[in-house]
Amino acid sequence: MSRTTHQVEYGYEPPADHRKGTLIFYDAFEHILPHELDEAAAYADTRAFSKLVLYPLHEETVRRMVKTPVRPYYKRVDELHAWKDERDLPYVTIEALEGKRKKYTPIDAALRHMAEIYKAPFVLYITPETANLFASYTSFEEWIVKLRLVLIERPSDLHPKLEKYRHRWSVSGEKEETRNG
Repeated sequence: MSRTTHQVEYGYEPPADHRKGTLIFYDAFEHILPHELDEAAAYADTRAFSKLVLYPLHEETVRRMVKTPVRPYYKRVDELHAWKDERDLPYVTIEALEGKRKKYTPIDAALRHMAEIYKAPFVLYITPETANLFASYTSFEEWIVKLRLVLIERPSDLHPKLEKYRHRWSVSGEKEETRNG
């Protein structure tokens, strides 16, 4: 961070920041393709989010959540960094909490950590499978009132709590008006 001084006229008011909130892409990034990352970045840009946070899950977290093997954490993170560098998107951040912990991190701890660091309002960008898993946790009802969900695609089956809180989530490619209709 440079420490240069800038002179401005007396009474100068910086322009208001029209970008608000944080879009959090919470996933293992094992099966997410570059075009899906591009769609998330485009969604964050068109909805004027100040930050898109990519939150890759550690192998232990994935193993406890879905019990399927994934590539090592560092390989998936390297791919995300390569994608970010290739696109040159300054508003994209790759969260490294799970890389520091190197063990299972519950979604509650991850969301609390991001709520302390990034600007509200928060929108969780997730797959339908992860949304159903999240809805099965006891803390879901505590978190769903604090954030919104954006699902990558329309789910084939819904957890009953997702059905109950249908007004708190939407599907990425669909317009808001058609979701309620």
